[in-house]
Amino acid sequence: MVTEEPGFLTRTRRRLTRTGDAALKRFQRHSPELPERDAKRLADSIERCVDPTTGEMVARAEADEIGARYRTLDETGRRNFFELLANSFGRDEDAVEEAIGRRAEISTGESPDVDELLAVERQLRRALVAPRENLFRRFNGLDDGVKFVVDLRDDLRDFRKGDGYPPQFRAMDAELRDLLSSWFDVGNLELRRISWDTPASLLEKLIAYEAVHEITSWNDLKNRLEDDRRCYGFFHPGMPDEPLIFVEVALVKGLAGNLIELLDTESPTGSPDDADTAIFYSISNCQPGLAGVNLGNLLIKQVVTALLTELPHLKMFSTLSPIPGLRSWLEERTNVLPSTVSAAMSDTTWVDDPARVEALQEPLLELAARYLLTAKRGQQTQDRVANFHLSNGSRVERVNWLANPTAVGLDRSMGIMVNYRYVPEDIARNHHLYLADGEISAHSSVRALIDQ
Repeated sequence: MVTEEPGFLTRTRRRLTRTGDAALKRFQRHSPELPERDAKRLADSIERCVDPTTGEMVARAEADEIGARYRTLDETGRRNFFELLANSFGRDEDAVEEAIGRRAEISTGESPDVDELLAVERQLRRALVAPRENLFRRFNGLDDGVKFVVDLRDDLRDFRKGDGYPPQFRAMDAELRDLLSSWFDVGNLELRRISWDTPASLLEKLIAYEAVHEITSWNDLKNRLEDDRRCYGFFHPGMPDEPLIFVEVALVKGLAGNLIELLDTESPTGSPDDADTAIFYSISNCQPGLAGVNLGNLLIKQVVTALLTELPHLKMFSTLSPIPGLRSWLEERTNVLPSTVSAAMSDTTWVDDPARVEALQEPLLELAARYLLTAKRGQQTQDRVANFHLSNGSRVERVNWLANPTAVGLDRSMGIMVNYRYVPEDIARNHHLYLADGEISAHSSVRALIDQ
């Protein structure tokens, strides 16, 4: 896509991924691959850091050294670092078994000693915590420590490809996820509106982190922050300059069914006072290290509250969402698809032929509705975006023909997009029925597409 100047997005992303020069100079004599001799010295430092008898100041100093050393490692060195944590600082299974056995012995006695039982349960809780978890907590006390731990988990998850993710790595991943879930509890998060007056350094991150509809220029970004638009993000006090997740909203009249029109930088700016509908057209998770930490549904609920506080006349809250799994679902069924649909999947020139566009509309809309309402993995819908919104209590409101006829839109879902509508009085019911029974709430017009 065309940007305002060559390399615009590349330079933006590069600025966001620079490592600290101080750490590089501090360990310039050490190999970035973390060979065995270096790993042994690092293990000694980790041992001192997690030892409960180590003084607080010494432990923090060790954590600082470990964190600085980690920042200098290359991919091989980081894998060696995680293998060191996995093999030398995991849970002591013997201590766990001993505590479990002792508890069973006390509790099955004729007159269990309550104080002794409580003491052995405390022992069991301590034994269940791997020493490396104490290291992760130590990192929280460093400058930018919260961000460091988030990125640490992101690095760990990079090894999931192929056979590179052994059970010990999965255990560390789960430990980090649980730790981060407690740090990023909703009570610790701040909802912040992002506007054109927001510092440029944060706006650059918005550009870099946008994961649904690429921001192609500063003019494009400015258009998304005009008076008839809103952008909100969650922030954490430990990462005040880093958005965790953000949502972009268009204030319009009625349901929006065309992304190109919605993002047209040439269209006149509307008045938020004339709008009756808020369209959530992009939700982007900014921190891969927070995968599995539930932030999206909390964001939507708080944004709806914020919008109603500012604009109480709004009547409808809906998304305009891609259907990312539709194309692959169709490809799995090419042998049973109408020939016109099969041909269109390998030749995108059909969008420029009015006759073919008209001929494809009915079968493709029917297939899109069938995919959304019937393609499931277990009880849940197969499409990840649909699963997110249905889990949050929305309903499938409308399937939109050629809502995104760009190359990306055609590749994702043959240009089709969908509105998921949030009706406040129905959210709790929809949420319960979907999670309990896999029941998908959908407007009658959507169901009619597959009942023809």
